[in-house]
Amino acid sequence: VGPYVLITPDESRRNKLQQIAKKELDDLEQWKKKHKPGPVKLVPQRLGGKESEAQARQNQQMILMQCKYQQKHKREEYIKAKKAAEEAEILKKKAIQREKAERLEAKKRQEEMQRREMFFEDQYYKTNELLNRLDLGLPKSDSCQIANHGQESTAWMRSHIYKQALREDENRRLEEMKQEQRRKAELMKFKQKQEEEARTRALQSEQR
Repeated sequence: VGPYVLITPDESRRNKLQQIAKKELDDLEQWKKKHKPGPVKLVPQRLGGKESEAQARQNQQMILMQCKYQQKHKREEYIKAKKAAEEAEILKKKAIQREKAERLEAKKRQEEMQRREMFFEDQYYKTNELLNRLDLGLPKSDSCQIANHGQESTAWMRSHIYKQALREDENRRLEEMKQEQRRKAELMKFKQKQEEEARTRALQSEQR
């Protein structure tokens, strides 16, 4: 007895498997022969159409040029759209900055008007106080009551005229400020209209 055992093959089983395999191969060959495709029968026709070779090459060249032009047109459209979007973003930022500047300017004008009103009001009170002091400082004796009455009337008239002049001056300044604001608003509206027309013309020229 060695380190391994040699088993002899079964000759009958081996022959049987070989016969089965040979039979299957023969059946496959017969099936292939039976299902062999027949000859292809086509109606003879002229290929290439009615165009010549030079015309066909010219058409191919035209199609290639059109494809290149379409690609170039698409690139240009993409660049224009990107540029228009960037310009719109820039205009939007400018509009925001302009609006901030306008609000700041309106706030400054309002503060200036409040300061002027406070100044005019303080000046008005001080003027009245001074005129009242002048009125109180006038002599009032029984002997010259009529004269004093005339002087008081003159002082009151001067005070009334001065107050009226101050009031008219204040109204005039307020009216000037309102007119200035209206002019600025009209100028801003005119500038916005010009910018809108310029953008419209530029867009129409790009479309053309």
